[in-house]
Amino acid sequence: MELIPWILLGILLLEHIVFLPALFERAGLNKSHGFIPGLNYWTWLKAIGRPWYWIILLVIPGVNLIMLVIMHVELGIAFGDRSTVDQWKQGALPWVFLPVLSRSGFKYVGKRDWTNIKKSTGREWGESILWALVVATVVRTFIFEAFMIPTGSMEGSMLVGDYLYVSKTSYGPKVPQTPVSVPLIHNALPGSMVPSYTEWFALPYKRLPGIREVERYDAVVFNFPHGDTIVVDPQWAGHDYYAILRMEAIKRAGGNVETYVNDPVPYEAQARAALEKRFGIRARPLDKTENYVKRCVALPGETISAEDGQLFINGEALDPPAGVQYEYTITFPSPMEKRRAHKGLGLTNIDGSMENRALEAVWALTEEEKTQLENSGMATSIERVDLSYRRGRLEMFPNAYLPEFNAWDPDNFGPITLPSRGMTIELTPRNIALYRRAISTYEGHEVEVVG
Repeated sequence: MELIPWILLGILLLEHIVFLPALFERAGLNKSHGFIPGLNYWTWLKAIGRPWYWIILLVIPGVNLIMLVIMHVELGIAFGDRSTVDQWKQGALPWVFLPVLSRSGFKYVGKRDWTNIKKSTGREWGESILWALVVATVVRTFIFEAFMIPTGSMEGSMLVGDYLYVSKTSYGPKVPQTPVSVPLIHNALPGSMVPSYTEWFALPYKRLPGIREVERYDAVVFNFPHGDTIVVDPQWAGHDYYAILRMEAIKRAGGNVETYVNDPVPYEAQARAALEKRFGIRARPLDKTENYVKRCVALPGETISAEDGQLFINGEALDPPAGVQYEYTITFPSPMEKRRAHKGLGLTNIDGSMENRALEAVWALTEEEKTQLENSGMATSIERVDLSYRRGRLEMFPNAYLPEFNAWDPDNFGPITLPSRGMTIELTPRNIALYRRAISTYEGHEVEVVG
């Protein structure tokens, strides 16, 4: 099924070589240009009276398909096919009506002259909207794109609801893998979970050169790596499907992680069936996974680890960026003091809910906010949240139930070596869990452990 669009496109490109020469000759242009790929499109633009730079738009995935439709319609207009029906025929079925036009004997009349003709309101709006979409699509795909911050993980430097414009040229824009999609919409039609794209016509992953490399502490927008499969529900679509599946499977194993690990297949099958029945499960292409924004702290070729919340790069402690937050359990003498502290620090519910307990709260605070709260005398105790309860629950990457990984939590993990291009990493029983998904899912290789 995925080959059909490529076959249709190939047939159309072949028809251009076969049938355009006759049309060029009738237009008083060089017939031989029609037989030369690339030059035939240059001459085609002359025939329809359009600027030469349109040919640039023909190499931009997605936009080029729109441009071909426009050029077919205008070619028909240049040879007298000017009724609405004729224009729909040329735009929707060029495989049929380009040969018909070539053999019709219609005289070349050139581009339509609107000098003494008033365009209808509908036509003026339609042309304006079409070109606005073409320009906006090019800018959004290759130059910059607007994003809204959906969650509070970047609180302190970026707030929930903030809009930011992200440069596509810095690290190099990605060529769309699913170019046939609704313009300016990422992966689902507004207010629904209906896909805004089709995978019928798909391109391989390709990134164009950028003007610089990723640097430490850069805020980076990227496609969520585990977003290749989603639970079809607006509240769950941006979350890790594989983590949701594991969590549901462990529940079906009586909440016992070891029971699940010893025989995961039946529990995962039950969990998958339950999720499919209740919400639905859908695969997504890489360029349509959810957009995440995070701050880069380790670069390719480096080894990262953490001890008691302190990050280490290649064994050396990394100075934390300004505004870094940690979670604290805070006890207050009264609900009123709790409300005063929340308001005085300017916290939001993203920093921590007011509704934990009457006299307690778990808030994410910077060092400055913690010191301010200590000095205010409003809190009776402030203690760093101990995240060790998350150990051994398969919540931490690489989600493998092994002694070393069972001791990992958000404040204590590693070491993990981040591969760089051309780097050789010897695979071992210990690190295969770290790199298995990168090797199989992203590089497309099969992974088999022998022995």
